[in-house]
Amino acid sequence: MRSFPAIDSRSWEHPADRAALNAMRALPGFDEVVRKVLGAFGERGIRHLFLANAVRVGPQQRPKLDALYTEVLATFDVSDRPELYVTQTPFANAAAVGFDRPFIVVNSGTLALLDRDEQRFVLAHEVGHVLSGHTTYTTIALLLLQLGLGGLPFLAGVALLPFQLALLEWYRKAEFSADRAGLLGTQDLRPAAGTMLKFAGGGGGDDPIDIDAFLAQAAEYETQGNAWDAVLKALNTAFRDHPFATIRAAELQRWAQGAEYPRILEGAYVKRGDPRPPLEDDVAAAAGYYGDQVRSAMAGMGETIDRAKRAFEDAFRGATGSR
Repeated sequence: MRSFPAIDSRSWEHPADRAALNAMRALPGFDEVVRKVLGAFGERGIRHLFLANAVRVGPQQRPKLDALYTEVLATFDVSDRPELYVTQTPFANAAAVGFDRPFIVVNSGTLALLDRDEQRFVLAHEVGHVLSGHTTYTTIALLLLQLGLGGLPFLAGVALLPFQLALLEWYRKAEFSADRAGLLGTQDLRPAAGTMLKFAGGGGGDDPIDIDAFLAQAAEYETQGNAWDAVLKALNTAFRDHPFATIRAAELQRWAQGAEYPRILEGAYVKRGDPRPPLEDDVAAAAGYYGDQVRSAMAGMGETIDRAKRAFEDAFRGATGSR
């Protein structure tokens, strides 16, 4: 297993993650929402909320998981160890949350569902969130999703829908970044894809499941359909905190097969302390990504409009002919 001394999170961050974050920060009232949430909960309140029914992992508490976590932290050259907790929850999920002192919470359902390499992927994914500085906004997103406006009376009067949509858009794109960190933590696409397969459809038990078939399904979801299908996909994901597992698998497979991932494995990556590139470089990269998405979505638009026009004309002719 390769390690990455002094690696900076910019090495794996997805351009759409940075673009969505910049768009969210530019929203009127964004700073006010963040300030009110931080003031209402604080670090102590967040730890009470997320850790009231969780067990801290350590050398005496789940030592195998603790050792695996230590390996993941060493891979990313992390010396300031975020606390790791397990909570008794049957649903497969995990999160990195907190404001000043981020921590990671893994649901017991995740550990029961995944094998060791897949657990490594999840831990590396969450460490990626921490190193990318995602946890403040992730925590706010989870509060909005779990508690809603009724549980956040101090936000009454704030126009939250634009903020909520922008926050969830960023959250989904941040998952792409963290998935890349997960792949760097495993250095094997199969447990990464296997994790997403199991998150989507559960474990196979005594009935085999096939990672290659799942990756083919992911590619099919991305490439098939027309412009209207693209609209439906956008509507289906607008209020989700995570992208669909098939989309995540396809996005990660594309990165693994590109030029950037192999270069990182060879030691060519951004290191902590390296100068930050100009903001316009981020903007250009993000524009390229979103441009590709838009071009893909619009590719079938002309055909879709023509079909709709023909269907309308046929229906009109049928209606007038029956008089």
